[in-house]
Amino acid sequence: MNNILRSILAVGVAAAICLSASLPANAQAKAAGIKVPVTYYKLGNGLKVVLSPEHSAPLVTVAVYYNIGFRIEPRDRTGFAHLFEHLMFQGSKNLGKLEFIKLVESNGGVLNGSTRFDFTNYFAVVPAHKTETLLWAEADRMRGLDINQENLKNQQGVVANEVKVNVLNQPYGSFPWIDLPMAAFTNWYNAHNFYGDLKDLEAATLDDAKAFAAKYYQPQNAVLVVAGDINEAEVKGWVDKYFSGIPSQRPEPIGDLSEPRQEQEKTVSRTDKLAKKPAVGFGYQMPKRGTPEYYAMGLIDQILLQGEDSLLYQELVKNKNYTSGLSGGINGYLGNMFNYNGPMLFSVDLIHDEKVTPEQILAAADSVIENIRSKPVDQRLIDRAIVKLRSGLYDTMTQFGGFGRADLLASFALFDDKPDNINLIEGNFRKVTPALIQQTAKEYLRKTNRTVVILNLDKPAAAAGGTN
Repeated sequence: MNNILRSILAVGVAAAICLSASLPANAQAKAAGIKVPVTYYKLGNGLKVVLSPEHSAPLVTVAVYYNIGFRIEPRDRTGFAHLFEHLMFQGSKNLGKLEFIKLVESNGGVLNGSTRFDFTNYFAVVPAHKTETLLWAEADRMRGLDINQENLKNQQGVVANEVKVNVLNQPYGSFPWIDLPMAAFTNWYNAHNFYGDLKDLEAATLDDAKAFAAKYYQPQNAVLVVAGDINEAEVKGWVDKYFSGIPSQRPEPIGDLSEPRQEQEKTVSRTDKLAKKPAVGFGYQMPKRGTPEYYAMGLIDQILLQGEDSLLYQELVKNKNYTSGLSGGINGYLGNMFNYNGPMLFSVDLIHDEKVTPEQILAAADSVIENIRSKPVDQRLIDRAIVKLRSGLYDTMTQFGGFGRADLLASFALFDDKPDNINLIEGNFRKVTPALIQQTAKEYLRKTNRTVVILNLDKPAAAAGGTN
């Protein structure tokens, strides 16, 4: 997965925090909300289209999200969603191998793609006067991707090497972003090794690739977002010109992603031969996306984990000196709490000294978490959490030429059929009460809903000097 997108979606900048914090509490409440212009419609072939003008800079983001991620890839083809992300840059009917990349970069743009739990996305940010060119190029590969044996074999090797470099031969390579879901969930869709088993990747055939494209890389399974310095009428004309003639296919049904209520704490451990220090991660199954409890967990995440003022940071880092930092959150390793559509974990992870045991770390974390479960939190904690969250949202919206805004719009269109839900985010968080936070914590932060992953050292390797 890709570091550029992770950094794009990282939240919190000091300037934005100061801006929000400088408002009196009543003014903050009245100032509620992101106000994003949204025009939403669908073409006859089923393609969802979202337009969102924003004229502060002469830039446009064009993003195409396909409703296929590693969570819902075919059995016995783990890693296939990620493999196909690579194939999408290997050429199409009118653009040869890697020419899509050259086209964007030669016109002063930047681009990327990534595979996530429930989608694979492709986006580019270009000067506004190149919007039509980019729309033509995206339509060209949606209509006629060049899938051939040479490209498939080449990219199988590329992805296999990526697995070896980023996971198998990297300290903490799968910790905890692969380890935790595999340990926590029972449904294959949520619990398989989504980076891909090498034997599955190697077994993929050209027929598999063509069938995958026919099922998932079709207009009725996609969202097109055009955001930035646009003229809506002009863009609508281009979208119709280039995308409306692409034939649709019968939608591929998504499998049952549901998970049973977790009734017992789970603990797994493994040895990392390359790590220099041990680590521990723990996660709690989340409430269903979009529910009141889901928004309460969003604030709990801010209160417990996000930032140096968070309760877990204060206890585990400042007070106990167990670690130098904490990571995690809701979908904290592969996006944010809005861009997924299925079971998810609220997770915490840390690397620690050998003199500290996982049991000590969990006991200290439990003491903090129990305070939220046993009594309502102070309203001031909620207000501060909203300030942090609001700051992060505004930061995300403006970063990288507006890609963060396009990501939210695409996610709400893809999963909810309502991209204008972007304008309801703040209001939904402001509805959360201390009582709801306590109620949510009681149910979802119980030990029996927790999964723990312990990463142990290989003693000889650690003594020889691994990587921190």
